[in-house]
Amino acid sequence: MSDWDWSVEERGRLAAFLEKRGLSSGEVTTQRIGDGHSNLTYLVSDSTGRQVVVRRPPPPPTPPGAHDMLREARLVGALAGTPVPVADVLATAEADEVIDVHFYVMSFAAGPVVTTESPAPLDTPEVRRRIGETLVDTLADLHAVDWRAAGLADIGKPEGFNARHLKRMARLVADDDGKPPPHFAEIDAWLQVHVPAESGAAIVHNDFRIGNVVLDADRPGEIKAVLDWELATIGDPLFDLGYFLSSVPDPEEPLTPTEELGTAMLEDGYPTRKELAARYADRTGADLGELDWYTALALWKLAVLYEYGRRRAARGVGDDYYADQALVQSFLDAAHHTAGLPPAPAPPED
Repeated sequence: MSDWDWSVEERGRLAAFLEKRGLSSGEVTTQRIGDGHSNLTYLVSDSTGRQVVVRRPPPPPTPPGAHDMLREARLVGALAGTPVPVADVLATAEADEVIDVHFYVMSFAAGPVVTTESPAPLDTPEVRRRIGETLVDTLADLHAVDWRAAGLADIGKPEGFNARHLKRMARLVADDDGKPPPHFAEIDAWLQVHVPAESGAAIVHNDFRIGNVVLDADRPGEIKAVLDWELATIGDPLFDLGYFLSSVPDPEEPLTPTEELGTAMLEDGYPTRKELAARYADRTGADLGELDWYTALALWKLAVLYEYGRRRAARGVGDDYYADQALVQSFLDAAHHTAGLPPAPAPPED
């Protein structure tokens, strides 16, 4: 996790920026929210008790085109007024307007974010089931949004999404000849052979899971806001479903790092993966015959991203969290299991 924080001078400029827009008054305090390993999120408070949230990119180096906060703000703003619960976008800032990077300001959605356990009053089997159902219903609502009417036709290319996404992600860890690492080779080949035609075109969140929503403590079972839209694009909605299901832990299987961020869903009451998939199909009419491919793709993609992060950490230019090879192997093993393949081979020694 990045240790970047606001300097006194930067915090002063932020206070002036917010006050000019009527979002705060006087000096402000900043508090890091969450423990993620990507974009940085801060709760900003003034002396009167007003609170807003600021989202900024992580410190460099970052991949070209990644961590575009203004794009994220535009997408979140476009979802206002739809059935998808999102925070209100209140302001945006260009690079060097306040700090050296662009950022945006949104309203603060107060409520529990569930990861390893469900707090009261959300800790009954009935409420847990409703939370799970609301999660998958929200995903279905997102995929039903008219992205063209929302002005988002230019944020992605849905045609050929599956094959293109597979190819683009593979390049992150391929060697100079375009070949995958040996321990990736079997699942890479399986995914390429079985690429399905796109099931449709929709806004896809790309990181939808229980830990990326704010729940409503006053209306147990409801969602106040969906968070972390940095990876959203226009693509195949079943990829979103596959990713979501890959984040739901199975009591019979070892936990992946993503499942560890949602172990609350092992508690009594939460729907199983099968139940969640069936509810999505009932809501959308989607054909889930190729769902295993999408779920295996999501797990393989996470393995690729963690391997990319591991290599950066080994060079001393990335987040040390990713340094553990076992994290990569966990995703590969889960991808192999989902695809019906033998266990993933061990990685070669560096």
